Order: sequence, then structure tokens, then C-alpha cells
Amino acid sequence: MLLSIDNDVLMFIQEHIRCGFLDLIFPNITHLGDKGLAWIALTILLLFFKKTRKAGIYSACALVLSLIINNEIIKPLVARTRPYDLKELKDRGFVIWKVAKETDAGSFPSGHAAASFASAVAMCKNLPKKWMSVTVIAVAFLIAISRLYVGVHFPTDVICGILSGTIIGTVVNIVGNKIYGKVTANKQEKEENA
Repeated sequence: MLLSIDNDVLMFIQEHIRCGFLDLIFPNITHLGDKGLAWIALTILLLFFKKTRKAGIYSACALVLSLIINNEIIKPLVARTRPYDLKELKDRGFVIWKVAKETDAGSFPSGHAAASFASAVAMCKNLPKKWMSVTVIAVAFLIAISRLYVGVHFPTDVICGILSGTIIGTVVNIVGNKIYGKVTANKQEKEENA
């Protein structure tokens, strides 16, 4: 049942949503998430400034955890076939759109969605301006959706990638804030005793 819904959603996108404008936009958006490079670059940039350093540290931790949990553990264990390799979809005329076939362990979960949401959620509560937080979440969402548009993931891959990334980002925030609070308290105590 779930696989049938996954397949139907992808075919609906291909038959009713794909258009010239989105054909130009979504392949470029999906490439922002390739190997997490855009998120890694943003994380490094955030580390240079005192106001955003905490967001950068949290994002780096979330990206590493997402890589280990999703790409190194879950993907090889599940080893789900990519949509473009599924006979049932091929028979219905399904094709990937303007991107190369993926070479990693499998379709589930979406590594792009997981890394994007892990990084965005980890950093968004620690950015100095609300528009920055809104922007990183919006970009993460667009990258996740782009994976469906270009046809390299099933909807459940993307949904589970979003959930996994959100959980990882949230855990990094909780643990990071506890550690940060202790470090800050120790630093203040040493300054008071000096």
C-alpha cells in the first residue's frame, strides 16, 4: 500500500507538476545538498563570527551525526532500490530529471533531506536574526522537495530524512545547550574567583 502511494506520488509529479520553469530550478536546488557541501560551507562561514559561532558548531555536529546515522548505518541496512531502478515505475515511463543517478547505498532515507534538516534545525535557534533561521529552514525544505521532483527518492525517503534530520538537530541543540551552559558557568566561576 505504502509503496503504491510512493509510486503514485512520483508519477503525479512527473505527469502533472514537471514544467519548464521548475525543470530549471529544482535540479539546481537539489545540487545544493550534494554531499552536504552547501551546509558545510555555511557552517564554516558561521564559525568565523562570534555571534554565529555556536550555530556553526551545532551545525557541524549535526552534519557529522547525520552522515553516520543515515548514510553509514541506515542506508546500507535498508538498501532500498531507487525509484528510477524500480521495474514497476520504469514500466509506467518514470525517468529521473536532469541529474546523475546516485551511487550510494540506497534510497532510504534521503541523505540530502536528513543533512539539510539536521544542519538547519541545529543552527536555526542559534542564529542572531529570525530571517536567517527562516531562510535555512526554507532552503532545507526546498532541497528535500527537489529530491522528489528530480526522481531520485520516494516520498517516504524524504519524509523520513526530514524526521531524522529534525531529531538529530534537536538532540544536538539539547545536548549542546547543556554542555554550553556548564562551560559558561565554569568560565564565570573562574572569572569571579580570579
